[in-house]
Formats: sequence, C-alpha cells, structure tokens
Amino acid sequence: MLHKLTEVEKRYDEIQQQLFDPAVASDADRYRALMKESSGLAPVIEKYREYKKAETAITEARQLMSDGNADRELRELAEIEFEENKEALERCEEELKVLLLPRDPNDDRNVIIEIRAGAGGEESALFGYNLYRMYNMYADAMGFKTELAGCNETELGGFKEVSFVVTGDGAYSKFKYESGVHRVQRVPETESGGRIHTSTATVAVLPEAEEVEVGINPADLQIDTFRASGAGGQHINKTESAIRITHLPTGLVVECQDERSQFKNKDKAMRVLRARLYEAERERQTNAIAADRRSQVGTGDRSERIRTYNFPQNRVTDHRIGLTLYKLEAVMGGDLAELIDGLAVAARAAQLKMEN
Repeated sequence: MLHKLTEVEKRYDEIQQQLFDPAVASDADRYRALMKESSGLAPVIEKYREYKKAETAITEARQLMSDGNADRELRELAEIEFEENKEALERCEEELKVLLLPRDPNDDRNVIIEIRAGAGGEESALFGYNLYRMYNMYADAMGFKTELAGCNETELGGFKEVSFVVTGDGAYSKFKYESGVHRVQRVPETESGGRIHTSTATVAVLPEAEEVEVGINPADLQIDTFRASGAGGQHINKTESAIRITHLPTGLVVECQDERSQFKNKDKAMRVLRARLYEAERERQTNAIAADRRSQVGTGDRSERIRTYNFPQNRVTDHRIGLTLYKLEAVMGGDLAELIDGLAVAARAAQLKMEN
C-alpha cells in the first residue's frame, strides 16, 4: 500500500506542476481533465501526508523515550505523544485502505432515473409520484439539476411511469443504490374503510452514456411522432411533437412528450435509449462475474425489494443493510443522506472484504 501511495503522491505533484504551465492553462480540455484528476487524488494525498506526519512523530517520540539523558517529565510527554500518534497512524491506515479502493467508473456521470408503478393500481401510481418528488428534492439539496424526460400521468396526479435526468458531478454515486422495488404501506386516499394497503413501485437508475460509447445505427431505429397528451387523453398541444423511438435489434421503446419541440423530445429520447443500451451491456458483463464478487448491499436488480415506507408507523426500512429510520416525512421530503451514506459505507466494507 505504501508503494502505491508513493506513486500516487508523485503523480499528484506532477499534476500540480502542469497546472501552473501556461501551455496547459491555455488548453481548456486538458486543464479541466487535470483539475478533475487532481481533485480525485487530493483526499488520498491529504490522508497520506497525515499518515507520514504521524509516522515521523512516532519515530521522534521513540528516540526521546529511549534517551537515557532526557529527564523523566520529557520522557513521559514522549510516551503520550507516542500513543496518540500510534492511534492516529492506525486510523489513517484504515482510511487510506478505503480511499485506495477502485472507484466505480460511472460515479461521476449524470443519471437517468425511471420510476414505474407496480402492484397496487392507482395507489402505486401515486407512490411513484411521491418517489419522483423525493428524488427531485434530494437532488436539489445536493446541488444537482433535474429535467423531466417523459411521463405517463394518471387522472389523480400519479405516475404510471416517469423518467428524468439528474445532472451534476457525482450524481450516479448518490443515486446508484436506489435501483429496485420500493414498497409503501399506508391508507390510500381512495380507501374509505381506513385499511392499510401495500403497493410497490420500481426504480431503475441508469448512468448516462456518451454518444461515442454507445454506437447506434440510425437504420436500427424506428421513429414515430404523435400528439402529446395528458391524463385521461386530454391533448396538451395540437402538433405531433411527441416522439416514440423503437430500437429494432433489442425491442427497446422510448417515448418523450415533455417538450413542445419535436427536436428536443427526440434528443431526450435518444439520451434515455443510450442509457438503457449502456446499462444492458453493463448488466451482461456483471452477470458474467461470480456471485460472491457482487456488492453485498444488493445487485441493483429491479426485481429486488430494497426498501419499505410505512406511513402509519412513520418508518422507513432499507432491507439491504437493516437500517430503520423513524422520520418518514423527512425522507419523503428528500432527506436521503442517512440512507444513502449507510449504503455507501456498506458497499465499501463489502469491497474491502473482497480485496482482502
């Protein structure tokens, strides 16, 4: 590990020198790439230098402790210094192990989130809207931008399905654990008897793919236009601005009707299609990996039940890590930090276990 850290520090110092080079500063793309690499290495370097500082302090304290000419009080201070820095060194070592774990190459990407109503009819669609609102509020709190890509709305304001883009550095790293089946237990607005119903909605989180990463042959696309419509078939506009794209080799179908411009709808639909094709290829590669090397917090499979939202008990439980919080209203209002941080810690712990 120490050899690797020496190499990382060397690379970090090289980057700092290059950033002050006028030739690099005048090349916007290269400068941006170096800045991104620098910011990625900075936490590792900061912790490594803290580690080396503690290591030096331990060496100096040990020398003083063994110095027969030093007075007793000074040796006692050296013993305290030795113990404190020994603890600091061990803590830094554990933190460095985590910082040196291979990063998910998709972590910095934008994401496309798709929510679909599951079991429970209209109540499931209303829960789908609640999840959409929850993610939008969380994204806003994190400084991300959201953009609706398409939706199929019900007459009561629920979503049979909705897809939206979350833009910002690290968006995928924050949302990637949300894929799966979300379950809600509550008394529906449409229930007159006050009985608690259980409904579900499915969430898929797709890292947005660049155009160059997913080659799509235009001949493989069937593009249809139609009039955008709202809940109950009410027309939003009278022009055929809505777009439906069918990828013939896979049968994937993407619709977008959120924008009044046919061009903008087509652009959004293509973004979603690219993300779905990229995810399908990632899934194919993941399935080739042995089951014991998959993350212990879940595979991200859309059929996997990951979380329950119990309204009567003000409780939300993430089944993958056994975390239960009694602040459901705050969670539905976008306060997801405790859940997402807990999942990230569990994922790192599982990764460390596999590395060892």
